[in-house]
Amino acid sequence: MMGLLLLAMFTVAYSMVANRLSSTVLTAPMLFIGFGVLLAETGLMSPEGAEEALHLVAEVALIVLLFLDAAQIDIATLRRRHTWPVRMLVIGLPLSLVLGTLLALPFLPGWPIVAVALVAAILAPTDAALGQAVVSNPAVPERPRRALTVESGLNDGLALPAVLLFASLAAEAMDRTNADWLVFGAKQILLGPLAGIVTGLLGGTILLWAKRKNATSDTFEGVGAIALAGGTYLAATLIDGNGFIAAFVAGLCFGNVVKGRCKFVYEFTESEGQMLTWGAFFLLGLALVPEAVRHLEPPVLAIILLSLFVTRPLAIWISLIGTDASPVTRLFFGWFGPRGLATALFALLVVAQVDHPIAEPVLMLAVNAVWISALLHGFTAAPGARWYAAKVGAMGPCAEIEPLDASAKPLKTGEFKPDNTTIMGNRNE
Repeated sequence: MMGLLLLAMFTVAYSMVANRLSSTVLTAPMLFIGFGVLLAETGLMSPEGAEEALHLVAEVALIVLLFLDAAQIDIATLRRRHTWPVRMLVIGLPLSLVLGTLLALPFLPGWPIVAVALVAAILAPTDAALGQAVVSNPAVPERPRRALTVESGLNDGLALPAVLLFASLAAEAMDRTNADWLVFGAKQILLGPLAGIVTGLLGGTILLWAKRKNATSDTFEGVGAIALAGGTYLAATLIDGNGFIAAFVAGLCFGNVVKGRCKFVYEFTESEGQMLTWGAFFLLGLALVPEAVRHLEPPVLAIILLSLFVTRPLAIWISLIGTDASPVTRLFFGWFGPRGLATALFALLVVAQVDHPIAEPVLMLAVNAVWISALLHGFTAAPGARWYAAKVGAMGPCAEIEPLDASAKPLKTGEFKPDNTTIMGNRNE
């Protein structure tokens, strides 16, 4: 009880200074992870049951925030300038898996190569929540922010089939042929987006109809949006599609049908959505970080640092060769790929589904990667965003700064467009 009281007081205190802290190197993920560790180490709160709660909270947070983040992306603008996120997903993500496996092999002697590939797959997804100071900073041009948001929204869903494949092969827990796994991966990547498109378009259309008939209100449409995100995830999993990809695609379709006429999409992300994320990082610090730190041996630290400083930066740099991305932008994208909820959640899935000695070491490595990333990316997010904005501004007219669209139409009467929609949407809508 005392631990819950302290958590409530800490959350209130952080909320009172959150805006001021947003421009500093102190981020919510690192503070809530740290507070969870503090309560666990002092015995003020028992970590018993926290791991199960973390699994649930992290999954719900990931589904809801993927849906709502995607709902704020302007598809028309993305369609015109989609090269960067597509390259990072189609080339950069597989390259991260290959490079991550090769770089980790010397540090995991005796491990089968599929187990090392599992580690690389778990470390591949990125989490924009850990770099919120970047994707929400209006000083950073819209196109780079949109590219990072789309990439972080889709790469965890695309990495999940690889995680499940390598986990099963490493544990020899499933008797499937390669052809079976090709079918499984194809279903995950194809049926997930299909479920998202159907539910997103249908949900957005129904919402607009209900608003025209005055059959709903802002409060109830918010409940409906959350239910739509969860329903999309469940529908995708029922047809063997990837629920995380489905949630992101559904949000993309939903947001571009309602076109700013659902205030909840923006308000939830800034309030209840933040609480979900804070809660997940707190539970991570309470349940897993103290034990993980005790397993932080030099080979594990080397793998994590190579993943952060070499694997992703190199993969992203190569993936953007031949595009209009400047060297500064390639470096910026390569560094701001923090490991967060998806990495922790995938490791928990491995432990829950695979009865094999590698499961626990993989979980400890993943948890260490998350808290180290929270510190490194948290400390560099605000100053890094300012540095990048200054560099791009000094370049003059460039691909990073999109020209104004003279054909853009103004908002219709009654449409809602909050001040911060330039984070994802067309600034001239």
